[in-house]
Parts: sequence; C-alpha cells; structure tokens
Amino acid sequence: MSCDSRDSRDTQFVAFLDAHRVTLFRTAYLLTGDPGRAEELMQDTMVRLYPQWERVTQAEAPLAYVRRSLVNSFTSSRRRRANRAVSLIAAGDPPAGGDAFAAVSDRSHLWQLLLTLPERQRAALVLRFFLDLPDAEIARSLACREATVRSLASRGLAALRRLPTAVLTATETDRKGPHENRR
Repeated sequence: MSCDSRDSRDTQFVAFLDAHRVTLFRTAYLLTGDPGRAEELMQDTMVRLYPQWERVTQAEAPLAYVRRSLVNSFTSSRRRRANRAVSLIAAGDPPAGGDAFAAVSDRSHLWQLLLTLPERQRAALVLRFFLDLPDAEIARSLACREATVRSLASRGLAALRRLPTAVLTATETDRKGPHENRR
C-alpha cells in the first residue's frame, strides 16, 4: 500500500468517526448497558474494520455497514463470554419536569429488564425503538429478513411484558419466606 493511499484511508476513517462517533457510541451503549463496555465494543469494531476501510466506504450505506459490524461484534462477544456483567446505568437525558427519582427508577428497571433479553432480541428493540430505524435497515444490521426483525421485536416485547410480573412475584416470594407460600 502506498503512503498516499494510506493517508487517504486515514483521512476517510477519521472523518467518518468524527461524523458518527456519537451515534455509534449510543448504539453500543444501548446494546451493552455500560459505558465502558460500549467504548470497548466500539473500539474493537473500528479496529477490526480499519484494515478493510475501503470496503466500508464502497458500501451502499457505510454507517449501516459499521452498525451491522457493531451488532455482530456485540452478539459474538456475548456468546463467547461466560460471565456476563449487568449494569443498571440509565441512558439519556433527565426528564424536564415531574418526579425525577421515579423516572430514574423506571429507567433503571427498564434497563434491568432489557438486559435479560437474548442479544438479537435486545438488538432488534434497540435499533427499532431507541434508534428509530426501519425494519429493512434493522434486517441488514442483524443479517436477517424483515419478518425475522418483526418476530425478534415481538418476542422481545412479549418477554419484557411478562418480566415485571415475574420479578414482582419473585420479590413477594422472597419477602414472605418459603413457609408462607405453602397453601
């Protein structure tokens, strides 16, 4: 590789990162639930893509290409990791008015529930509801069909709807103790 082409690749790479760093970090954060792991996921993905940056820039939608790689890195790393850390850090800005404590509590509870979902369901929900992407783009990011995206989102939402009851039931059982549950 000539020095000029390497300089051009470096310039394109830096320009892309400058333009999309916040969006990519937000996506990584929503997937991992932890700022440190999000940064690591984003860096690992970009390091892996850098040697083939020309392929990224020639893609129809370079941001979608990188986002898909980010999602793939996330699902692959989650499968490899035996010990999965759970973080309950809330994302987003604080509410403008109302009960800030309740909003943070609700957001933490949502994160706790979201982190219980399988990776692909979580990714589908993050891409749809947090990034507001259409099914076609989510399908490209997850390397699946649009029908699969709808199925993943539907199953993820159904699981989230079931979890609060299960969490509350488990909490009540713990509070009553084993002897009070026998009736």
